[in-house]
Amino acid sequence: MKPIRKALSLLKRLVIFFFLSTILAVIIYGIIPVPVTPLMVIRTVEQLGDGMKPTLVHDWKSRQNISNHLKRAVIASEDQRFYEHWGFDVVQIKKATKENKWRKRPRGASTISQQTAKNVFLWPKSSWVRKGLEVYFTVLIEVFWSKDRILEVYLNCMETGKGLYGAEAVAKKHFHTSAARLSAGQSALIAATLPNPRRFNSAYPSPYIKRRQGAILRQMRYIQLPD
Repeated sequence: MKPIRKALSLLKRLVIFFFLSTILAVIIYGIIPVPVTPLMVIRTVEQLGDGMKPTLVHDWKSRQNISNHLKRAVIASEDQRFYEHWGFDVVQIKKATKENKWRKRPRGASTISQQTAKNVFLWPKSSWVRKGLEVYFTVLIEVFWSKDRILEVYLNCMETGKGLYGAEAVAKKHFHTSAARLSAGQSALIAATLPNPRRFNSAYPSPYIKRRQGAILRQMRYIQLPD
């Protein structure tokens, strides 16, 4: 019985440590800029494994120094009910579930909150374990962060190209400007590439990305940001 009690005691301590450490991490990142994410580390290792020179460009900017055009573009393309839901868009989940019965390529329904939780605390490869942890961290950031903070972190940590992370990095590299000065068209191009920013390049948009840009620009007219 002693080994069992010891194992249970160790498990209990590990569970308590996990909850306390993750809650503390979420609280801290709700205040300070996120310096690096697991995704950035993984991509750097992948570059080294491919024999490439590792590239990691990440320049944090406060939400006041990020164009409102980009905020609207990302919400329009990724999560139009961002300011209405509590981390999970039940409407879109039901719609995706219904559509995926006949779609060849399944449509996701991840919110900006879920993507932020994944980008900042987890790894990109999908699994049931990661999905479960994604739900957990999504709940935490919705509890401890404001919606504006979630969007700010997302815009600073999203992958925007090969070795590029965040609005400022892609603004400088692809458009020779700053995140604060991104135009509506440039913002829509960036948002159009987000499903696969390593395949699609916002600086040299394909006809497909240009079509997505047009659709996003039309949707941006209906996105209202809170005062």
